[in-house]
Amino acid sequence: MSTGTLLAIVIPVALILAALAVIAFLGFRSRRLRERFGPEYDRTVEDAGSRRAAERDLSAREKRHDELDIKPLPGEVRDRYTRNWTEVQGEFVDRPEEAVQDADLLVTSLMRERGYPTEGLDQRLRDLSVEHGRTIEHYRAAHEVNRLSMKHQATTEQLRGAMVHYRALFDELLADGGQSRRAPA
Repeated sequence: MSTGTLLAIVIPVALILAALAVIAFLGFRSRRLRERFGPEYDRTVEDAGSRRAAERDLSAREKRHDELDIKPLPGEVRDRYTRNWTEVQGEFVDRPEEAVQDADLLVTSLMRERGYPTEGLDQRLRDLSVEHGRTIEHYRAAHEVNRLSMKHQATTEQLRGAMVHYRALFDELLADGGQSRRAPA
């Protein structure tokens, strides 16, 4: 067999193998991101307009998150937050709008204490989505009702729902204990 014939066979085979490797890598990456972000993956794809753009965004979120110093809470701090939540929840009966606003402040405080930046809602959602993608929609819904309650436009049922939504993220942040999914440095 001549060198030309051999190259005519080897080069296409190598190109096909390289293409298959790229396809496998992209499939693995998509599957990993979908599993990690849960419903947030689909939401990001929809918002970005393409899977490729969404996956770049989600990968950038992971990179930023890996640079954060997310830390576990000592037991006494978790106990304090649990007591604070009980107080906020008890406030709901007499002052539901204020309770929802206090729940928002308490969740934000918990995020800050865990090491999440709290500079703006969009960035908070992006940062939280990396490890809390399955509950981040609770936070969005609660925050929207909180926004309505500040204008006295939320119904009591919406306010009750907001408390349930805040509680879902609150419990996850509190129970997570800082057990980040990244490998130790």
